[in-house]
Amino acid sequence: MDNSKRYERLIDRYQHGDINRRTFLGLIGAAGLSYGVSSPFSRYALAADEVKQVRFDGWGGVVSEAFRKHAFDPYEKSTGIKVVEGTFGGGDEYLSRVKASAGGEYNLAHLSGVFDYARYHELGLSTELNEANIPNLEFVIPKLIDVFKQVSGGKLSCVPYDYGTTGIAYNRAHISDEEAREKGAMLLIDPQYKGKIGGWNDWRTRIWYASLQTGQDPNGATDMDAVWDAVRTHRDLALKYWTSGAELMSLLAGDEIHVTEGWSGRIFALREEGHDIGYIDPPNGFGWQECLFVIKGSPLEACEELLNFMLDPVTSIAVAEGQNYPPALDPQKVQLGDKIPTLPAFDPSGTLENLTFADPTYWNSNEQEWSKTFGRVAKGY
Repeated sequence: MDNSKRYERLIDRYQHGDINRRTFLGLIGAAGLSYGVSSPFSRYALAADEVKQVRFDGWGGVVSEAFRKHAFDPYEKSTGIKVVEGTFGGGDEYLSRVKASAGGEYNLAHLSGVFDYARYHELGLSTELNEANIPNLEFVIPKLIDVFKQVSGGKLSCVPYDYGTTGIAYNRAHISDEEAREKGAMLLIDPQYKGKIGGWNDWRTRIWYASLQTGQDPNGATDMDAVWDAVRTHRDLALKYWTSGAELMSLLAGDEIHVTEGWSGRIFALREEGHDIGYIDPPNGFGWQECLFVIKGSPLEACEELLNFMLDPVTSIAVAEGQNYPPALDPQKVQLGDKIPTLPAFDPSGTLENLTFADPTYWNSNEQEWSKTFGRVAKGY
């Protein structure tokens, strides 16, 4: 029996519950099978002496926990290459670190949005991945791959990994589903909830929701004075800006705030913990996709092997279930199990036509001015 058929049989047994994940990974290794192609990590048996570790930076919290448990630990066991983890609270903060480094210190990052990908590429921080070393790309939603290739001339410096939304989260003990749907984005600037409103300390998110609150296209606002007035209104009504997913969850779980925009996966995690938190995506709400980006100067083959490992359906599904964001896997090609179709933002068609993504040209061309303006507004000006 050839490797591909043996692999398919193991996948089938795993997905039907005949074997658990640990047994599955052990059989994969014992059989000398790859995650989708030839032998597992075989070309790295010799390279392990040369590449001792790769660094991965992400968002922390339940997301990092899912990566560690379902991807990094099995990868380290299979290759002998250590994954060193770092975390960040926002894309701007992380990019500043990368730019200030000497090069080679940072390898892979869990970046959010095509606009982040475009920023890194324009700064000369991208790489050219060998897609032949990442055969599991075949399982990814084509639209998610194409938008990155359009930025970097048909080449890839990342693999798409998950997607979600930044919608409106609210405590059902204080705000009903009907009120949330009726008010939509305006709920975030409702004076009756002054002191119980939160918001992410991120200039793009603040401008996106201010655009909705002023009846404008978030990818093409024409009245920025009105947008900044709406940002100020939210600022004056808010208890505080949160700076991480962990803080977002803590504020909602502790009843310190009753409404905020929030990340779909983190809100789902709160529900799993027993908190009665509602969640809606208003019209033209903020949809996003995340990628695993490889930074210039990184050990490419080791990074490509890790990316291929992480895109394997078994690994990707396990991570998705752990972090509560739908994977980039095409549901028309891969059976995603029972939990993933219940996650907020999940699109069973694989087209993602129901999500509104940020236009990277629009946002990146205004980044310098708007990020500085938001910094002043956040301080009370």
